[in-house]
Amino acid sequence: MTGIILSGGKNSRMGTNKAFLEINGERLIDRTTRIFKDIFQEVILSTNSPLDYLDHDGVIVADIIKGKGALGGIYTGLFFASHDHAFVSACDMPFLNKAFIEYMVRHTESYDIVVPKRADGLQPLHAIYSKQCLPAIKRVINQDKLKVTGFYKGLKTLEIPEDVMKSFDPEVKMFINVNTRSDLEQISSY
Repeated sequence: MTGIILSGGKNSRMGTNKAFLEINGERLIDRTTRIFKDIFQEVILSTNSPLDYLDHDGVIVADIIKGKGALGGIYTGLFFASHDHAFVSACDMPFLNKAFIEYMVRHTESYDIVVPKRADGLQPLHAIYSKQCLPAIKRVINQDKLKVTGFYKGLKTLEIPEDVMKSFDPEVKMFINVNTRSDLEQISSY
């Protein structure tokens, strides 16, 4: 399986590239890459600024279709992935849970999408997608409908319930991401 790290955001609320923020002395991008390399045979970084990542230890790809946000990054990463399935996460998630990701990987066999579902909805930036999703993603991108879950209809989807997530991460911190300086300060205090 391939691991895809999305690092193409505009970082407008943070004012700096979130991937390079440090938590406990480690850059977010390095932490995510380290976790991914422990789980996946291939790690792809999908970004709009590939020159910023020349020190990245993995495959770097730039969006095939520019300006399409996270959905464009998923499409690009999946397009270039060597494996039929890929786990996708954003670069700014400091509490990724390796054991839970491995649990998700073990449940991909007959699904196009494996996605956690919390009470507040699906977590599409912490999900597994198969290459079978590519035509559906391209279709919604061409319609300029960029909601990440907008292509799910008609694909074989496994939704992982919150009680399973909590068995790995009781506080369900794995989905927290860093968007603002305040978020960074709060996360650093965990």
